[in-house]
Order: sequence, then structure tokens, then C-alpha cells
Amino acid sequence: MKILVAIKQVPDTATQVKVGADGKAIDTAGITWIVSPYDEYAVEEALRIKEKRGQGEVVAVSLGPDRVKEAIRSCLAMGCDRAIHLNDPAWNDADTLTTAKALAAVIKQEAPQLVLCGRQAIDDDMGAVTAQLAELLGWPCAYWIMEETVDADGKSVRAARQAEGGLEVFDLPLPAILAAQKGLNEPRYPTLKGIMGAKKKEIKDVKAGDLGLGAEPPQLAVIGLEALPPRPPGRVIQGDVPAAVKELVRALREDAKAI
Repeated sequence: MKILVAIKQVPDTATQVKVGADGKAIDTAGITWIVSPYDEYAVEEALRIKEKRGQGEVVAVSLGPDRVKEAIRSCLAMGCDRAIHLNDPAWNDADTLTTAKALAAVIKQEAPQLVLCGRQAIDDDMGAVTAQLAELLGWPCAYWIMEETVDADGKSVRAARQAEGGLEVFDLPLPAILAAQKGLNEPRYPTLKGIMGAKKKEIKDVKAGDLGLGAEPPQLAVIGLEALPPRPPGRVIQGDVPAAVKELVRALREDAKAI
């Protein structure tokens, strides 16, 4: 069974993000880049499916500049068999739909039985690529999954997502696309053997022309980024408890407009 996992390289969650000089992107100087955490759940689940079935191939694919190879190597070190890097200046300003079109073209070439994604990337929090990809391919899709089981003959997958008071369970025919949520599994740490072995695994560079795609203007553009305003200082309400409570309620209602 071939499984393709779409991953994205994002700034580390501990990074202090600053707006760049152009006001439309972040300043990337000094940033530590990582695999988007939700994508790690997708990678881990793909590896577990392969291990449970005792055969198959897990292929990682990512779109972005040269630095994205670091994230790809991390997935290879976890256990992915090979990787595809969509690396072309034509995708420098790619929005979610352009990204989905590139991924869909790769999927058509690779013909996997299952595609796994993270529920959303933690940098822009769009969460749109998975659904757009499913629409372009005409495949069924399930988001925010907490459990999954591929049937023995590899023709369907049962996926469950958390709902109020329990789980919603879906049976999807394969091929299908699933978006992983925290709690689906616990991603493994790459071993030293895995890290060394990743250096020998194939990373195939793919250009837009290789997929029969050309440059197209994005339908979504960033107009500007603004830093959050500084948090105002806190206020301590003095006085006895009844008077303090009355003043607190007044401040919440009239000053903060919170109630």
C-alpha cells in the first residue's frame, strides 16, 4: 500500500515572529524551522499503517524553497521511504489553491491509495489545502481524525473524529484523504540510525513543468501584516469585597465591554 504524506515547514512554535520590512511577510532572519506539528501526526500514522500491514511505501511531499529539505529529512529520519520536493520559483507566492493543484498533480503521478495531511499548518492556520486537494481529485475526505483503520483488503478506511460527547465514525472508500489531529498518535523521535539512513534516501526535486503546470497568479494575496498591539497594564481594584465586585462588574460592562 502506498501512502503519501503532505508536510509543510513552519517556524518553530518558540520563535518570536517579527513583521518583515515589506510589511507583507515575516522576518525570517534567525528563525528555526520545523515540520508543522500536525503533519508529524500524519507522518506517524502513515508509518504505523505500513508497519501494521507489513508492507507498503510512505512518500513525503512538500512545497517550498531549498530550506524545506531540512523538514523533508526529518520525515525521512522518522521512517518515510522517499520524498518529493516541489521546488520552483513559480510557486514562490503560492496560496492554498496553487499548493493543492501542485499536490494533486503529484498524487496523480504517484497514485497512492491514501493521502494523509495535518489538520492545518501552524503558521497561517488556514486548514484549506486538504479540502481543496480532495475536491480537485474527487476523493472523499475526513478532517480532524482521532482514529483510523484501513481494512484488510485495502479498499476502505474507517476514520473517527471527536464530537461533543463521543466520536463521529466514517467509512470512506479508498483512495481517500485524511487530516490528522492531535491525539491520533504519539509521533516517534528519529533514531540515530534513522537520521543517518535519511541521508541516503531519495529526495526528488520536481518543477512545475514536470507536472504540466505553469505559473499562475495566486487568488489569495497578503495585503499586510501587523504586530499585535501591546497589552495594556493590569488594574488592581481596591476596597472591600462588595465595593470591589461592584466596580469590577462596572469596569467589565462599561470599560472593557466584555459583558
